[in-house]
Amino acid sequence: MQVRAAVLQEMNVSRPYAENKPLAITDIELAPPGPGEVLVRIRAAGLCHSDLSVINGDRPRPMPMALGHEAAGIVEALGEGVVDLQQGDHVVMVFMPSCGHCLPCAEGRPALCEPGAASNAAGTLVSGSIRLKYRGQSVHHHLGVSAFAEYAVVSRNSLVKIDRDLPFVEAALFGCAVLTGVGAVVNTAKVTAGSTTVVIGLGGVGLAAVLGARAAGASKIIAVDLSPEKLSLAKELGATAVVNGRDEDAVEQVREITAGGADYAFEMAGSVRALENAFKMTKRGGITVTAGLPPPGAALPVNVVQLVGEERTLKGSYIGTCVPVRDIPRFIALYRDGRLPVNRLLTGRLKLEEINEGFDRLHDGSAVRQVIEF
Repeated sequence: MQVRAAVLQEMNVSRPYAENKPLAITDIELAPPGPGEVLVRIRAAGLCHSDLSVINGDRPRPMPMALGHEAAGIVEALGEGVVDLQQGDHVVMVFMPSCGHCLPCAEGRPALCEPGAASNAAGTLVSGSIRLKYRGQSVHHHLGVSAFAEYAVVSRNSLVKIDRDLPFVEAALFGCAVLTGVGAVVNTAKVTAGSTTVVIGLGGVGLAAVLGARAAGASKIIAVDLSPEKLSLAKELGATAVVNGRDEDAVEQVREITAGGADYAFEMAGSVRALENAFKMTKRGGITVTAGLPPPGAALPVNVVQLVGEERTLKGSYIGTCVPVRDIPRFIALYRDGRLPVNRLLTGRLKLEEINEGFDRLHDGSAVRQVIEF
């Protein structure tokens, strides 16, 4: 079938994207779902820094590629062997497919699925297949999803069924921003009630972490960013204090607010300097978590004596250490209960044709989460 999609032909196209249009809106050919795969009609797809990092070349991927990985939609057709979904089911898409058989999957850590990681890097579905073509040339899948399109074929293991009454625009956010941000708080760090936290980088993931810290019962939630507008939004979402990251004494401000350092510090900016500051803002015996993804090759200098002598913990968090089939329903339940107002992360609704302008706004920091509606 022919579908309209946003296709990236090459990385490192200069800005502004609204003029140079790295993402071409074009008709591509989508093959039917194979064994273990599902055809989904995309209803909403969020613009995320993980997409932007492919466009600007920070995260090199094979080209051409149909982008988009945070989405929700409706099941249209089932491939052979898919028996636990039905046509018409509403689903959230997950950008890390899990095979269910490798050692990390067997250990209950699907975010570390080995075949899933390999297929995401190769731009294929977890089966190794490519279901997209343009004028006879293969178009790679982005993180097993490629959601900036009217329809997508994905692995069954990239989908989590949800209730039909949840609006698609809100449901889409649970596939990346909420999983990554809230998951880093409750799964990776296991923030405890009454503890102190600091979050650096207030994009969709960072603000979701603020919401997660509030839901977990943190007594102090310090939000750090360069944008006064995002700092203001963080206060509305539950941050108890804000610090402008441009301040030369930002680290000292956080350490003063937390009486020597936070129990938990979260770096969500994808910046080595931000991670260095997060480590400095963490107290003795505390936990520093990073879910940011700087360019490959970026390295963090760590004072090993401090790491040992202060019993520090430095942890990476991918997809919030989540088990999506378990955590997405839990997080949606918290949202329905008013304890996780992720709808407040929405800062714009777009048409597919407006996607390049949307990535300009994401790059300059004037948007948190923009969602394309189909």
